[in-house]
Amino acid sequence: MEEFIKTLSSTVQEVVYDALTLLEDGETLPMPLSRSLANIHKGLHEIRARDSSGAYRIIYYIKVGEAVYLLHGFTKKTQKTPQKELRLALRRLKEL
Repeated sequence: MEEFIKTLSSTVQEVVYDALTLLEDGETLPMPLSRSLANIHKGLHEIRARDSSGAYRIIYYIKVGEAVYLLHGFTKKTQKTPQKELRLALRRLKEL
């Protein structure tokens, strides 16, 4: 995941790292910074970041009392999150 984040602009990196710091401190991230994906799997969320070159998402899983797991990051090119991106995140979640 670190490799993906390093490919992002400094503006987006700052948003992502700030969000991760808040998550580490036990904060709940509000919209539009984060969106719950509980309709797909309980505890699943996405960090939402944008700059002039596009929109980016990092799907993460909160295991209460244990950790926050970053599962998958991608550049969002369509209105709806592509199913292949969600499937990859869910596959990685099963590997935890």
